[in-house]
Amino acid sequence: MKQQIEPAEGAGPKRHFRNTAYVIDKSRPFFDAAHTAGLMAVQGRSTTGRGFALGTGPLDDRREIVDFVRCSYLGLDNHPVIVAGAIDAIEAHRSLHWSCARTRLNFDLLAELEVNLSDMFRARVIAFSTVMLANLGAMPILASGVLTGGAKPVVAFDRHAHLSLAYHKPVVADETQVETIAHNDIDALESLCRKHTVVAYVCDGVYSMGGNAPIKELRELQERYNLFLYIDDAHGISLFGRQGEGFARTQFPEVLGDRTIVAASLAKGFGASGGMLMLGTAEQEALFRRYSIPYAFSVAPNLAAVGAALGSCKIHRSAELGERQRRLGQRIKVFDDRIATVEQGSSLPIRLVSIGSEAKAVAVARELLDVGFYTSVIFFPTVAQGNAGVRVCVTADHDAGDIERLCDCILDRVPEAVVDQSATSVAQ
Repeated sequence: MKQQIEPAEGAGPKRHFRNTAYVIDKSRPFFDAAHTAGLMAVQGRSTTGRGFALGTGPLDDRREIVDFVRCSYLGLDNHPVIVAGAIDAIEAHRSLHWSCARTRLNFDLLAELEVNLSDMFRARVIAFSTVMLANLGAMPILASGVLTGGAKPVVAFDRHAHLSLAYHKPVVADETQVETIAHNDIDALESLCRKHTVVAYVCDGVYSMGGNAPIKELRELQERYNLFLYIDDAHGISLFGRQGEGFARTQFPEVLGDRTIVAASLAKGFGASGGMLMLGTAEQEALFRRYSIPYAFSVAPNLAAVGAALGSCKIHRSAELGERQRRLGQRIKVFDDRIATVEQGSSLPIRLVSIGSEAKAVAVARELLDVGFYTSVIFFPTVAQGNAGVRVCVTADHDAGDIERLCDCILDRVPEAVVDQSATSVAQ
C-alpha cells in the first residue's frame, strides 16, 4: 500500500497521505469475495463463553458458532458485573446520554470512572467514546508543539501503525513535518532524533496483526533525545499489570511524565466500551479538556458504556483479573503447541495464520465457519497484497478443546502451519 506521494520538483513541502481511490480499487474484489462468502457483516447473539448464535430470527433455528474474532481477550465482554454496571448506570440517571459538549455538563458517573482509571493506571485519564476519537483529538495537539515546549515536533509514524492513527497524517502534516518509518525501525527513528531537535513517534503498543513495539528501546531513545512517545495500546490494555495497566504502561515509571501519552481501549481486553488517553501532567489534562475537538464539541461516552467500564474497574481491582490473565496465557499455549505462526511463543493473544492468496484465505475462513469456527479473513489493505491469511484472537474464555479443534481444522487446510515437534523438543 503506497504510503505517500513525494512532491514534484520545486513544489512546496506538503506531501499527500491519502490514496483512497487506489485502496478501494485494489481491495474491492477481496471485500466482495469475503461478503459473498458470508464472512463479513455477520450477525449473531451471544450465548455462553465465546459462543454465539449465528444469524437472526428465532434462536432455536440458528447454528452455534465459536467466535475467534472478538478482541475481548480476557472474556469480560459478557461478564455479569459489566452488564449489571451498564444497566445500573442507565437506571440511576434514567437516561442514556446527554446531548451536550463535555466542556459544559458531564455525568457524575463519568467523573467517577476517570478517577478510578487514573488511580488504576497511574496517570491522568480522560475517557472518550472510542479510541479513534481519542486519537483524533490528540493528533492536532501533538503536532502543534504545545506538548513539546512550543517547538513543533517532526512526527514519525510507524509504518504498521493502526489506521486509527495513520488516518490523521494529513491533519498532522498541516501543522508540521510527517515521516513514515519502517516497522519497529529503531535505527531510523534514532537517525531522525539526531537530525531534528524535537521528534514524536506514533505507534501501537500491541499491533492488531500481531507483534508489539520495542518499548525498552523506545524508552532509551526517549531518555537520550527527549523523544515524545504516543503509543496506542488498544490491544494491550488489561492483559498485563496487577490492575491491567497494559503492555505499554507497565514498562514506564510510576510517573508517566510529560513526554509520553498512552491511548487505550475500554472495549477490548477491558471488556466495556469506549477509549481513553493516559496523560502525564495536569497541564496536559487541562489542554485536552479544552482543545481536544471530540471532547470539546462532542458528547461523552453514553451511560451504558460508563457503567460497564465502572463494572470492569471492580474486576480489575480484584483477584479475578490475575486469574483471567493466567488463563489467557494457558489458552495461547494450547494454540501455539499446534500451529506455527510468526507470533508463536509470544504472550500476546493475536495469531495470524499466513496463507498468501486472498482467494484461498477467503475459502479457508469460509470452511472454518462451516465447521463452527468464526475467524477473521485478513487481506489488503490490512496486510500487503498477496499476504492474506486468517487472524485468530485467543481469549481466556475459550474452551481448550475448542482451540484444539480449531487448530486441527486449520491444519487440515493449511498443513504447512504445523508445529515442528522435534524442533520444539530440542528447544525445550
